[in-house]
Amino acid sequence: MMRNVRVLPPSSGLASPAGCAWAALSPAWRRALMLLGLAWLGNLVVFASDWKAMALQWWDSSTYNHILLIPFILGWLISLRWREVLKITPHGWWPGLIPFTGASLLWLLGHFAGVALATQLAVVLMAQASVLVVLGLRASAGLLFPLAYMLFLVPAGDELIPALQNITAAITMALLDISRVPAQIEGVFITTPGGYFEVAEACSGVKFLIAMIAYGALVANVCFRAWPRRIGFMALCVATPILANGVRAWGTIYIAQSHGIEFAVGFDHIFYGWIFFAVVMALVMAAAWRFFDRAIDDRMIDADAIAASGLVQRLERFGIGAGRGVAAMGGIVLLAAAWALGASRIEAEVPRQIFFPQVPGWRQVDYQPLALWQPRHAGADHVLLGRFIDARGHVVDVSFALYAAQGDGREASGFGEGALTPDSGWSWERNPAPLAGGSAMRIQTAGPVYRLAETFYRTGNVLTGSNARLRLANLADRLLLQKATTATLIVSAEDSVEGRPPAAESMRAFLDAIGPVGAWMDRAASGS
Repeated sequence: MMRNVRVLPPSSGLASPAGCAWAALSPAWRRALMLLGLAWLGNLVVFASDWKAMALQWWDSSTYNHILLIPFILGWLISLRWREVLKITPHGWWPGLIPFTGASLLWLLGHFAGVALATQLAVVLMAQASVLVVLGLRASAGLLFPLAYMLFLVPAGDELIPALQNITAAITMALLDISRVPAQIEGVFITTPGGYFEVAEACSGVKFLIAMIAYGALVANVCFRAWPRRIGFMALCVATPILANGVRAWGTIYIAQSHGIEFAVGFDHIFYGWIFFAVVMALVMAAAWRFFDRAIDDRMIDADAIAASGLVQRLERFGIGAGRGVAAMGGIVLLAAAWALGASRIEAEVPRQIFFPQVPGWRQVDYQPLALWQPRHAGADHVLLGRFIDARGHVVDVSFALYAAQGDGREASGFGEGALTPDSGWSWERNPAPLAGGSAMRIQTAGPVYRLAETFYRTGNVLTGSNARLRLANLADRLLLQKATTATLIVSAEDSVEGRPPAAESMRAFLDAIGPVGAWMDRAASGS
């Protein structure tokens, strides 16, 4: 005979923990979270290309692999605050539509200018602003740090690479001098008796710096209460990886003096790549440990204090129904998307074929560089690359590209476009003074072979060497739905070549011969 056994009726079922948690929520919270989920789903669908581009960078780029952990960290941060947040009743808040509209405008401008960082930042800002609109000011205040931490989802930091290369090179040279290793530096290239070294982009330390900043922000919030301590810890998290990377570069060069370059590089990849920075991170935590001032059982937020805030009470009067807020956000997004679609269909007319205009005193010859160099102009409708020579022995290489429009995959001033193409074997050395108002750089490749190049952009009546100035001009055209071609001119010459004049002299002679640069570019773009 069976006893103490209860047979469940067919309609009964065992609820999952998630189901129990959902059932425990008040009706107001269930409705608010469903509307917020709808807003975020719409964000993912409408801006799928931006989220996909971010996800690919998280997965493919070692610089941003740490971002794969950010969604899990966000979930954990929210869980630390959730009990207190649930004490707050969610109320829609219409002023949240202001940052949402600003983020939508940022996305539109970034889309028009072809700046992926701007569009990706914008979609994250829209997700943050959605919380303000749907959950209201009090709940958003309770979730302030997790919302702010969402910014680390944006893969940003590559812009720091040139500056970090120079800083690393400077630290390396200082340490080489202290350790009495004779060395010479030219840009980011260092020559010692042990070999010829480049502080390459991969050696800039940007990967560790970005990850350390994200980690430092997390620790500063979770382990500290006092703002001076938080600021001091963040300063440590910024300075330490920069200094450590300089030590890493110096160590590689120093070891190469006695064991050879191959051994030093292998040692760098194994020890410095996997062990050194782990040790540095541990030392940072060890140094900060004694200054932690948040107890393990401290509440991360105080819902009662938020509710009692006079400022919050005054601002909370500007309420809106959460459903109406979601509808308003949808309308704003559709307007931005429609504007972007209309602008993307506008292209200026370009000739079927273009040619280099005649240059008095110069003739075009076969292009035979000492080391292969070919600028990148992705998405251009026409590209010309040629070599010119005059009777005095000046030799100049000229690259010209013409675009009917600017957009995704066809930005004249986009990353990796122009004179210095990534993974081409050429590396940036320095930025000398321009010869004719363009943007000048000196680059080099194995040999070594040196090249000086000056870049000019032309759109409408604008002639500039500035990427930012070109983007602003293109942006204005697309905002006003105006058609305009964009052209890139790169005047270049190999430098320090025996038997030839200096590159700057050759380029100056060519620029003097063509006359006003903008007018010459217009003739090349006309196809006549």
